[in-house]
Order: sequence, then structure tokens, then C-alpha cells
Amino acid sequence: MKVSDQGPPNTPRPSVSNTDEFLHHHTELPTTRISKVLDVVIAGIGKGASWLWVVVTGVIIYAVVARYAFGQGSVLLEEVQWHLAGIGWLLGLGYTLVTDDHVRVDVIHERLSLRTRGWIELLGTLFLLLPFLALSIWEMVPYAVSSWQVGETSQAPAGLSHRWVLKGIVPLAFALLFVAAVSRLFKVTALLFGFPRPIRARPKNEKNEDRS
Repeated sequence: MKVSDQGPPNTPRPSVSNTDEFLHHHTELPTTRISKVLDVVIAGIGKGASWLWVVVTGVIIYAVVARYAFGQGSVLLEEVQWHLAGIGWLLGLGYTLVTDDHVRVDVIHERLSLRTRGWIELLGTLFLLLPFLALSIWEMVPYAVSSWQVGETSQAPAGLSHRWVLKGIVPLAFALLFVAAVSRLFKVTALLFGFPRPIRARPKNEKNEDRS
């Protein structure tokens, strides 16, 4: 089976059996122009959210020193810790998918051919991942809106006053994960059907020549 090419008539068309030239180091799926744009957005948000862990670490250190060195505990700081940790974790979900850094526990999957794995990715994304994410977003948006409308706050007297912010992050994170899943779907269809057209990956020796 051939990967369709929209280039000039005399341009040779790459075959699926020779997909190494389209593959990137972090995944076995080719990249397309659409998925590349989506990946850049999702990865940028994920990398930005990763700095929250530095903030969380600083808050934890400050809270521990204040509690044990000065005897000043703070419910507010404790809630800030898990709120920021939750936001960082949620916004990083899409990043793990576009970079293929999520945990895979299927040992059989690794022993299958590239095309077979592509079909598994296609069916799993279409009939499992995307429907689940769509249903989750559908249920989470009213949940977050309701929390915002009532101005939900922490149940602790000295806790955070804007609990609804974290609940609003949940549907946002799942929406970003949905976009990441769509990006991965384009990569799978590029591998199996040649649409959208895959982007040819540059050989390592060319990259090294550019740096020299």
C-alpha cells in the first residue's frame, strides 16, 4: 500500500513499508502539518504547566519551615499545594499523549507490526478515547459552571476562596487531551492511508551538518 503524495508527477511516492523517513524519535507514528501545529500548542501548554511543580516545591518548603521552625501552620498553603499540583497534572495530560510518554502496559502491542499497531491506535482512538473524552467534557462543563455560579469556596474557614478555578481546569484539561487525541488520530491515518500527507523527517546527519 502506498502513502499518497500530492507532489509533482515525477516525484516518487513513499511506501508505507519505508516509513522510517517519516518517523520522529518520540513516536512510531508519522507527523503531519495539522498534527504538528496541534502538538506545538499542546506541548507549549504542558511545558508551561510543568513550572507549577517548581512553585509547588517552593510552597511545600515554605509551609514545612513555617510549621516546624516557627509553629505557624496554614490551611491556605496546604490547599494551594494540592490545587497547583492538580492543575499541573491535569494540564500535562495532553503533553504526555502528543509526546507518547504515557505509560503503556500492553506487552503484546510492542511485538506487533507497525501497521497492526496503527490499526489498534486508530480503533482505540475512534471508539474508546475520543468518545470517553467527549462524554467527560459534556459532564464536566456544567459541573464547573455550577461551581462558578455559586462561587464555591473551600469548606475550611481559612482555605482558598476560589475552589471553582480548579474545577474549571478539569474540563479544560480534558479538552486539551481531546485535541491531542485528534492530533494522534491524524498521525495514524497518515500512516495507514497517507492522509493527511506525512511530513518527511530530516535525517540525523543533515541536522548535525546544520549545527556545524
